[in-house]
Amino acid sequence: MTFDYEEFNLSGLRTYPLASRESKAHHDDFARSWDPSSGMAGWFESLPNMLGAADLRAVVAAIAQARLEGRGILWGVGAHVIKTGLGPVLIDLMERGFVSGIAMNGAGLIHDYEIALGGSTSEDVDGSLGPGRFGMAQETGAGMNAAIADGVGRGLGLAQAVAGHLAARHPPFGRLSVLAASVRLGVPVTAHVGVGTDIIHMHPSASGEAIGAGSLRDFRYCVSFVSKLEGGVYLNCGSAVILPEVFLKAVALVRNRGISLDGLTTVNFDFIRSYRPETNVVRRPVSGIGKGYSITGHHEILLPLLAAALKS
Repeated sequence: MTFDYEEFNLSGLRTYPLASRESKAHHDDFARSWDPSSGMAGWFESLPNMLGAADLRAVVAAIAQARLEGRGILWGVGAHVIKTGLGPVLIDLMERGFVSGIAMNGAGLIHDYEIALGGSTSEDVDGSLGPGRFGMAQETGAGMNAAIADGVGRGLGLAQAVAGHLAARHPPFGRLSVLAASVRLGVPVTAHVGVGTDIIHMHPSASGEAIGAGSLRDFRYCVSFVSKLEGGVYLNCGSAVILPEVFLKAVALVRNRGISLDGLTTVNFDFIRSYRPETNVVRRPVSGIGKGYSITGHHEILLPLLAAALKS
C-alpha cells in the first residue's frame, strides 16, 4: 500500500463548549502576588496550588500535623545535606520538635564530625586522589575509629558512639554539629554503612567488628523508629541508595510484625529522581496506606524553604 498526498478531511469534526470541559488548571489555584509585609507565611501561601508547590504544601501540612498529634517524624539524611551547610537548619528543627529521630549514612557522620572539629569539610577528591592523600586526614580517621570502637564496645550504636564522643569533648564548632545536638536534645541518631565505603575504613585503626556491630545495632534501632510512624512522616534527604534500602527493610520488618503504618507520609528530597528513593521511599511503603511525594531540587534551597514554612 502506498499513500497519496491527500489532506485529511476535517469536515464534520465534533467540538464541545469550553465550559463543559474538566480542566486541570483553575484560577483558584493560581499563584498570587506576594506582599512582603506578610512575611514567609504569606510568601508560602502565595505559591500556586499545583504540581510541586501543591506537593510541598502537602508535605508541610503532614509534618505540622504529625508534630501536633505527637506522631513520629523520621529524617533520613545523606552526606550532601550536611556538607552543604544545612546542619544548623536541621538543629533548629530538632529544637522546635520537628525531628523524632535521624538516620544517616557513614559519610554524613564524617562530614558532621569534621565540621564540629574544624568548621569545614569535603576535601577536593580530584586534587588529592592522585598524590595518594584522599581520605588521609589524621584526626578524622583516628578520632572516629577510636570513638566507634569505644562506644560500640560499651553497647552503643555507631552514630550514638560518635555523637557521645563529640558531646563530651565540646569541639570548637560543636554548635554546628547535628550529632552533638542529638545528645543535647535527646534526639536519637543512627548510622548505616557499607564496610569499605567511607574514608575512615581506609585507616589501620578501623575495626570491622565495631563498625559492623554498631551499624547492625543502628539498623535495629531504626526499625524501632519506623515502627512508630503510624500517621507520621519519613523524609529521605539526599541518599540515593543506602537509606532507601534501609528504610524498605525496616518497613518490611514492621509489617511482618503486624504493626500498622496507616497514614504514613513519605517524602524524597533530592536534585534528581532516582530508582531506589522513588521505589523504596515514595511508592512501595505507602501503597494503599498513605501518600508519597517527590520534591526535586537543590537541598541547600529546598530544606531551608521547608523549615521556614514549618516555622511560619
